[in-house]
Amino acid sequence: MQIDTKITAPILDVKSLSEKGEFEGYASTFGGEPDDYGDIIAPGAYADSIAEHVASGTMPKLFWQHNRDQPIGRWLEMQEDDKGLFVRGKLNMGVQCAREVHELLKEGDIDGLSIGYRIKEYSVDTETGVWTLEKIDLREISVVSIGANPNALIGSVKALKQSHDLTERLKAGDQLTEREFEMWLKGLGFSNSQAERAARLHLIGQGDPAKADDDRAFLQALLH
Repeated sequence: MQIDTKITAPILDVKSLSEKGEFEGYASTFGGEPDDYGDIIAPGAYADSIAEHVASGTMPKLFWQHNRDQPIGRWLEMQEDDKGLFVRGKLNMGVQCAREVHELLKEGDIDGLSIGYRIKEYSVDTETGVWTLEKIDLREISVVSIGANPNALIGSVKALKQSHDLTERLKAGDQLTEREFEMWLKGLGFSNSQAERAARLHLIGQGDPAKADDDRAFLQALLH
């Protein structure tokens, strides 16, 4: 399943940047007005993910611009407080890209962080369309240039929200087109080929969803 990304507001305190490459800031803030993606992050959303990292002795990865081929250091600390998710990291000054990022941060040319995550639990305000992200699986936190194209970063978030809308239509008894049904399955985590096959089988009347414990069991049965 694709990892979603979210650019935060400029949050790095350049004064905290050391010559050794250590820096700190907020990777995410809680509550307030919905962000550019129409989301609000609830306090405690990262608690389970932090606990899992602590238990396994790991930390989210530190990348440049969400590029897995460009690790630029490591995160040393992360914790939730009243404001949001506070993080402290260290750039690997032996890596050229990290040295360049250090110079950009020092000069104030960039000042943002962006999280790479998967949504585990959420709620939706049906009147405003605002999503409250209640439980987040945090995978990586990148240093980013705020000038990056946000439309290139939110495709999977849009897909998840579209899947939610289609689920609500199904609950209401609406009929979905083959394309819509396929998109709904992909939102549940099915691969492209699985979704295409299940959509075809469903729409030609094969299988009986009433005999399955739930929609997912029915769809999985179709793929065997």
